[in-house]
Amino acid sequence: MGFLQDQCSFGFYTHEKADSCKPFRCGDDDLDEFFTHDAFLQSDELLCKNYCFTLDDDPSVIVAAFTLSNDSIKKIPGSRKKKVEKNIPREKQYSSYPAVMIGRLGISVDFQSQHLGSDVLSFIKAWFVDPLNKTGCRFLLVDSYNKERNLAFYERNGFNYLFSTEEQEREFRGIKPERPLNSRLMYFDLIELIKKK
Repeated sequence: MGFLQDQCSFGFYTHEKADSCKPFRCGDDDLDEFFTHDAFLQSDELLCKNYCFTLDDDPSVIVAAFTLSNDSIKKIPGSRKKKVEKNIPREKQYSSYPAVMIGRLGISVDFQSQHLGSDVLSFIKAWFVDPLNKTGCRFLLVDSYNKERNLAFYERNGFNYLFSTEEQEREFRGIKPERPLNSRLMYFDLIELIKKK
């Protein structure tokens, strides 16, 4: 996390913060629209919390932004359930498991191709296994754009598909076969970080 840790400050991404900074652009119309408007609407409704990293040398420059919200993994069918529960002792298995959803993650166009997206994910992972974390959280979830580049990014960062095939995911979500599957659910088991210590 070198650059983010050494040259950036971490804090809330609020409407006031955005107004005091240069426009934050990721180069994706949907993400740009979200971080310009929807992030604040969702935060006001307590649906997510928004965070960002700004440059220490110029606090008006937002390097990265992301959102988090509470979630869970539950009602998982068949083989997916076994995969998710493989590292959970049998006597501790539940019908649902606490998780945090990374709703959106964006890197400024001026800082892309420097692996900062992976650094942000590493930061979030470390944050939720920190002993001072206020709540239990076993998994990180993402609902990634169903595009090869996005999916490969999360795979490189240790995320697995919650459903092996798009057909399984469509069925679970109630999406008709003729409709496109615009995103894929992926998860990261935070216990993997604890085992490495």
